[in-house]
Amino acid sequence: MARSLTLAVGLCVALLGGVRSACAADESRRPNVLFIAVDDMRVELGCYGDTIVQSPNIDALARRGMLFDRAYCQQAVCNPSRASLLTGMRPESLRIWNLSTDFRKRVPDVVTLPQHFKQQGYFTQGIGKVFHNWLSDDYDGDAASWSVPAVMHYGSHGADKPKVEGKVPPNLTKVPRCEKRDVPDSAYFDGRIADLAIKALDACKTKDRPWFLAVGFWKPHAPFNAPKKYWDMYDASQIKPPANSDPPIDVPAIAMHDCREIFRDFKSRKNGRPTPDEELVLRHAYFAAISYVDAQIGRVVGELDRQGLADNTIIVFWSDHGYHLGEHALWAKTSNFELDARVPMIIATPDRPGGRRTNALVELLDLYPTLADLCSLPVPSHVEGKSLRPVLDDPQAAIKSAAFTWHCRPAYPNYKDPLKAMGYSIRTDRFRYTEWRDIHDQHVIARELYDHTEDPSETINLASRPAYAQTVQQLAVPLSEHLMPDPTKRK
Repeated sequence: MARSLTLAVGLCVALLGGVRSACAADESRRPNVLFIAVDDMRVELGCYGDTIVQSPNIDALARRGMLFDRAYCQQAVCNPSRASLLTGMRPESLRIWNLSTDFRKRVPDVVTLPQHFKQQGYFTQGIGKVFHNWLSDDYDGDAASWSVPAVMHYGSHGADKPKVEGKVPPNLTKVPRCEKRDVPDSAYFDGRIADLAIKALDACKTKDRPWFLAVGFWKPHAPFNAPKKYWDMYDASQIKPPANSDPPIDVPAIAMHDCREIFRDFKSRKNGRPTPDEELVLRHAYFAAISYVDAQIGRVVGELDRQGLADNTIIVFWSDHGYHLGEHALWAKTSNFELDARVPMIIATPDRPGGRRTNALVELLDLYPTLADLCSLPVPSHVEGKSLRPVLDDPQAAIKSAAFTWHCRPAYPNYKDPLKAMGYSIRTDRFRYTEWRDIHDQHVIARELYDHTEDPSETINLASRPAYAQTVQQLAVPLSEHLMPDPTKRK
């Protein structure tokens, strides 16, 4: 009897051990996630067809994954865009439209994307700029999202001063907002972020569970301070002013802004703006910043391959919004124009062929449900995006008929004036339609309509033209439906 009981107990222990081993094996087979973010990067890369910008490592990532030709942010400024993506909620639901409001002040208990992975058994780590809460550091980089404290989170872009051994080499350009010094990559934030990410990948290899590693780079955000060697990748004579350097015809004044992010360093001048030659240097500096961060991305992805981790890792690359470099007479972001709303986005999965691209309309907040879906995790009920798995399986598939972006006026209400108006924008297959509404009674102040089939650079506002009156009426309906107070009823 005792011997039988001993055998039975032993059998149970063995079976339980086997179940635990099987569960551990199943968990270990879940894919890892390398989540790469950049800041202020417009869709101007080699893989998107640009012939000037040097981005060989991002181009290589596109060859191993799927490139999204029409991906859109939910607001073209850092904090609302990142809060939306990382919570899976639209800025309209979060009620965030400025740089200083942390999403935890609006939705304290929301489960973020990395936090969800953490709760599902993943090891999660954040390096660099992932969340945008340096103005509200009470939230400590959203510690709830990470298994270990976030690294390189604190400080603003302006704090990215060169750090080298010995004397700092001179700045070889005198154009404000630009820096050209002969320094190593590690002199600035992004080089050091890549160093930390490489060390993190080395540590991830030893984990007994899957991992979610978010690596947030600061460039090409201003100041444009790439090391000199990245400036030298460009022939300055080949850098030209934009073709559409004037505001759109019939554009309402409210659609424009004061470009303060760049022009604040030129405000002592009579016209308050750079000269034409300085504008070319600014464009050159921005391109150099793209090449600088591209090199850091190459280092991180290269380490993933070197560690033998690529066969079970999903790689996601995204920018929080686009950028203007003189187009529409605008600089930086904070508009609803296509150049600010459209973003580069690439997803590479180890079980799908690379080198594919899609024209499907998608939004940044779709990344939350997509990654949960690809990793066989449940999707929390608060998430408002849609999984991109159908598009990853078939580039011709479509998951939505429109993408939505909004922006406020003034562009930086927390810095100066109280919020007065909001611009709500819908991007369909052919058109971008925007309504600017008074923030108090929601009456329409102005409208914009751009036909991307005939005018992809958005040079003519057609909203008041009789021939497009029916188009305006048709697009106003889904835009209004989208703004319904109940997010679950949005289209």
